Amino acid sequence: MTRMSEPEALRVTVGLERPYDVLIGPGILKGIGSLVPERRVALVTDSNVAPLHGSQLADRLALDGRDVELIIVEPGEASKSPATWAGIVERLAERGFGRDCVVIGLGGGMVTDLAGFVAATYLRGVAFCSVPTSLLGMVDAGVGGKTGINLRAGKNLAGAFWQPRFVAADVAVLASLPERQFRMGAAEFFKHALISSTGQLDLLDAGRFSARAAPADLAAWLATNIGVKAAIVAADEREAGVRTWLNYGHTLAHALESATNHELEHGEAVAYGILFASLISEARGYEDTVPYARRLLEFVRPAPLPRELELAPLLPFMARDKKNSASANRFVLLERPGSPVVVDNLTSGELESAWTRLIGHAPFREGAPL
Repeated sequence: MTRMSEPEALRVTVGLERPYDVLIGPGILKGIGSLVPERRVALVTDSNVAPLHGSQLADRLALDGRDVELIIVEPGEASKSPATWAGIVERLAERGFGRDCVVIGLGGGMVTDLAGFVAATYLRGVAFCSVPTSLLGMVDAGVGGKTGINLRAGKNLAGAFWQPRFVAADVAVLASLPERQFRMGAAEFFKHALISSTGQLDLLDAGRFSARAAPADLAAWLATNIGVKAAIVAADEREAGVRTWLNYGHTLAHALESATNHELEHGEAVAYGILFASLISEARGYEDTVPYARRLLEFVRPAPLPRELELAPLLPFMARDKKNSASANRFVLLERPGSPVVVDNLTSGELESAWTRLIGHAPFREGAPL
């Protein structure tokens, strides 16, 4: 990690065969144009981000002589669909965008996933730049080259590995996030802390981790946290080994998202998923990480689980999880904070027991305030 001269930014390098940088700091959004040489730009964002940052970025790029196609989709996971993807690539084709164009994804994790998949598939691949505007996007979805859309059968079942040219994380935009969106992104932030950057677990208790924190503090915390993902991606770009660790908490999380038709948002589901995995780990005799998981759940304050939800309808979604092998459910567990392990011999009894305990632990059941 090295410092840039301006604008007081930090740089984390993802050391792949074609390395790229994650730029972290306040004010980066204003300088995006200097990082984009292409004349034709497809700027993908959603209707929440467009009035805050999208229109201004499109105008700045146009003033620099770019031909900008501003593409605004509806917010939420419903837009990460085959229909939305098809509509965007058809629009680019109708406008005559060639292989010398660039796609910029400006928004949260849904937007960067969708825009990245557009870039990966349009004309068999065009340049992509990731500009996440949410905490979740900055520490997770916008970094690492995983792109994709959802199918009715499950989340992210159609996608491609397509690395961005750069990632620009402007921490100043976090102040415009609703508090709930920042809390949800914290689930991915503290996931990285649990699997590797254990020193950051203190931020669960300190009360300092907030979108309103000093920009220099936010940038430093994010640079350390993003460094966890950058190192793992560099070691295993296509999830053949250690990159699976980044799925900690996600096996149940993706099932919860799909089974509730995305009434639970990703960060909320991950918080439940991390507690679920911690309960399994504890039952297996690993070091107790349940207190961390419970504090994370209290920090995220997820929406309540539907009272009628049971484990049985979640199992088919869990069985279709991308990291499963030979029809076995593979789970990422922690032997201790900072020591993830992948297991594929979980029994139905272990899953049922953890689910029953999860329901008992969940502090925000139906009817309780968020």
